[in-house]
Amino acid sequence: MTTNQIMQRILLWGGILAAAVAVVGGIVGWLLAAGAGVASALVGTALAIVFCMLTAASILLAFKVSKGAMISGAFFGIVLGGWLLKFVLFIVLVFVLGDQDWLHRGVAFGALVAAVIGSLVIDCVVIMTSRQPTIDSDADDETQGRPASGARA
Repeated sequence: MTTNQIMQRILLWGGILAAAVAVVGGIVGWLLAAGAGVASALVGTALAIVFCMLTAASILLAFKVSKGAMISGAFFGIVLGGWLLKFVLFIVLVFVLGDQDWLHRGVAFGALVAAVIGSLVIDCVVIMTSRQPTIDSDADDETQGRPASGARA
């Protein structure tokens, strides 16, 4: 599986997760705070999805810029720059949205936490099931990847 396929699978499952968190969070939000609760659940879900998309986009961009060399300084710079951007954006949004009367903080926080934890689970499951090779080079024709005769493994 290629990096693009892995990121596409993560984004697909992330979209499904976002829909689920929005529906469940909307129901819980309605029960707790009526319209403000629904809006808060949608805001929390949207923030989590934007942050997940920024992660996937930064990895895809970094992979493209570094021409597949994950040890490249460009790769690390782009990915870490994306993380820094997300951190600054999160702090700004906390201060901007924290004082809004129409936002129920508990519902927004719950939706955000549920979406973030869910996205971390999705990332782990997709990466674990991606069947990425640990060695890039082909096996030697003579040994076909096994130790040579007489050699101890």
